[in-house]
Amino acid sequence: MKHCEALVIGGSAGSLDVLLKVLPDIDPVLPFPIIVVLHRKSGQESLLTDLLSSKTKLTVKEVEEKEKLVGTTLYIAPPDYHLLIENDKTFSLDASEKINFSRPSIDVSFESASQVFKENLVCLLLSGANSDGTKGLQKVNEKGGSVIIQDPSTAIVPFMPEYAIEHVANDAILNPKEMANYINQLPR
Repeated sequence: MKHCEALVIGGSAGSLDVLLKVLPDIDPVLPFPIIVVLHRKSGQESLLTDLLSSKTKLTVKEVEEKEKLVGTTLYIAPPDYHLLIENDKTFSLDASEKINFSRPSIDVSFESASQVFKENLVCLLLSGANSDGTKGLQKVNEKGGSVIIQDPSTAIVPFMPEYAIEHVANDAILNPKEMANYINQLPR
């Protein structure tokens, strides 16, 4: 990895707890955006934005169509849309079929980001109950990006990180206490 241009974090059941532990320790002046893709129900938009905002000095906002990615910002994928990143480093929202029973799909966001940021992408997969994220992480590997997976023994729902560890080469397996330090040390 030359330097980190974007960090994409994907998670499902149990991953919000991890974010709430990790966010307070993330350096608020990171030059790269952090994009969070969580499986969640509609109607929780402002609650999640407010909750995460209360835990970090980063700017926290829900993604809007055609919005340009900027550093020091934590973007949240809106419910009921797949989150894609375009070559001009703007977001695109897509309401096509659910993938892995989910919209947003972590696979879609990881794969889309890997096409744009290639070796300068870091993806972190957290707790969850299905295999979403693994195919996307395989694409991240193919493009030379970095793959980080939550230590399944620390996950509330360990299936998602366990499945990824079995099927994808990774750069690190971290517990929540190690994640903020790892993120803060990414090459800029």
